[in-house]
Amino acid sequence: MNPCSDAAPQHDNEGDGRWNSIHNRFLSDAKGKEADVVFIGDSILQALEHTEVWNQWFAPLHCLNFSIHRDQTQNVLWRIKNGELDHVDPKVVVLHVGTNNVDHSAEQICEGILEIVRTIREKHPNAYIVLPSLLPRGQYPNCLREKNSKINQLLREKVMNMNKVEMVFIDKGFIQSDGSISHHDMHDYLIPTNTACRKAFEPIYDLLQQILSESEPEKDLTPSE
Repeated sequence: MNPCSDAAPQHDNEGDGRWNSIHNRFLSDAKGKEADVVFIGDSILQALEHTEVWNQWFAPLHCLNFSIHRDQTQNVLWRIKNGELDHVDPKVVVLHVGTNNVDHSAEQICEGILEIVRTIREKHPNAYIVLPSLLPRGQYPNCLREKNSKINQLLREKVMNMNKVEMVFIDKGFIQSDGSISHHDMHDYLIPTNTACRKAFEPIYDLLQQILSESEPEKDLTPSE
């Protein structure tokens, strides 16, 4: 069994039950709010919700954000299988996860992401699924950065012919000419700053606007790269 596609809750290492509490809050939000777009994933998307970019671009599009710090593919899969998307009817689901699966191979992580895509499709057959690429990480070149790049390429090949699944590369401009990442773009060399979120998620915003305004739901869209 591939651990990346075997649904499992996040381990409660601290013993305070926070992860499950957040999951339960998301279940409540899903029942009480209408959303055209649901963001679901890890700390990259969780942090996005607390930026000016979110308030300016995404909040007006009627978005919910069901993202949790440190989530891996198997955790997001578990949350979806346990109701987080059951009481919403989004036109678009934005999924970003995989960078925290540090102990797994690129192939395993890619399959985990695809299993999430399949599960979303089962629950919402008419929704678009948007996959922002995994961002580079670490100040200098490293094995995890290389693995994220490989995941992006594997995933692109797998989804390019899938109906209503769009992969958008959001990593342009992060790696400088010397191979480093600036702390102005990622203060901890993992999570984008507010300024970096603007350049990273602008193509996501543009695509969401296109999808939400599209009068012909079956029309093919050209993914940003």
